Amino acid sequence: MRTFRTLLAFLALAVPAVVFGQIGISVAIGPPPLPVYEQPICPGDGYLWTPGYWAYDDSISDYYWVDGTWVLPPEDGLLWTPGYWGWNNGGFFFNDGYWGPEVGFYGGINYGFGYFGDGYGGGRWDGGHFFYNRSVNNVDITINRNVYNTTIENHNEDRVSFNGGSGGITVRATSQQEAVTRQRHLSPVAAQIEHAQAARANPESRSSVNHGQPSPSKAMPIGFNDHRTPAPQQATAPRAVVHPNDLPPIARPAPVNSGNAKADQKYEQQQTNLIARQAHERQQLQQKQESEHSPNASPAQTQQVEQRHMQQTQQLAQKHQVQQQSMQSRQPQPRPSQGGGRK
Repeated sequence: MRTFRTLLAFLALAVPAVVFGQIGISVAIGPPPLPVYEQPICPGDGYLWTPGYWAYDDSISDYYWVDGTWVLPPEDGLLWTPGYWGWNNGGFFFNDGYWGPEVGFYGGINYGFGYFGDGYGGGRWDGGHFFYNRSVNNVDITINRNVYNTTIENHNEDRVSFNGGSGGITVRATSQQEAVTRQRHLSPVAAQIEHAQAARANPESRSSVNHGQPSPSKAMPIGFNDHRTPAPQQATAPRAVVHPNDLPPIARPAPVNSGNAKADQKYEQQQTNLIARQAHERQQLQQKQESEHSPNASPAQTQQVEQRHMQQTQQLAQKHQVQQQSMQSRQPQPRPSQGGGRK
């Protein structure tokens, strides 16, 4: 299990960072306040809560909300340090979250559910098992029996979502938190990246659309969990690309007309052969992935399989894109016109 999760974390490094964080992007205006929302029930043993946050899409110059979600860590014993927006050199930059043996500095932001600005009070690892603090987590004890109940004095009611700048949190990292930044860290797992991709693709997540109140939301103190009320339905998001059948159809480039009919015909046949080969590779991978699904698998096992399938599908799509680009670079070029006439 531990070796497999480490492999997933390594594979996640191959995915461009822009799909999760915004390291290197400077934004003049800070993100909206953190919305209030209800934590869904923990789906199974070993899942850790990763709180929601505002991300930024530079292509549309707008913030979008990424809901909090339960995630299996890449290794037993690791905890999640949330990312945060911080002011630096005249703009806001996003400091990406990470997995590590300790929770480090996350800007003093009150994300709720145990992340109240300093450290984490939502649970702890003990003997290879994660124990949940029911006072800040929505846990069903018929599913998760490793629980305890410790009330956390939360005096930080601020919903400001950024550190520094005008109106931001003024907390700075302690020497201990700075030491944590030098520890071994792992990047977000594939499930987190997929989750952020879906949020980015959903127009309802954008701040300009939801006006800082993404759906679902519920008027309650941040970090509060009402165990008696079912969580609201999530906003519909585009289907995530996990299996080859989720990929869009392979597009055939427009016919070329270079003026050399023989060269054009040869190129068209090469394109046909490439598309057929890529479609066959998609089909083979789809069949292989379908054979790896088990109806008796636990939710945790299913998620692990789906994470691996998503990585396989992304790698195949990237390989095919490179092949198409290479093919298009070899397409016949129009013959130069023959200039004539007297000077």
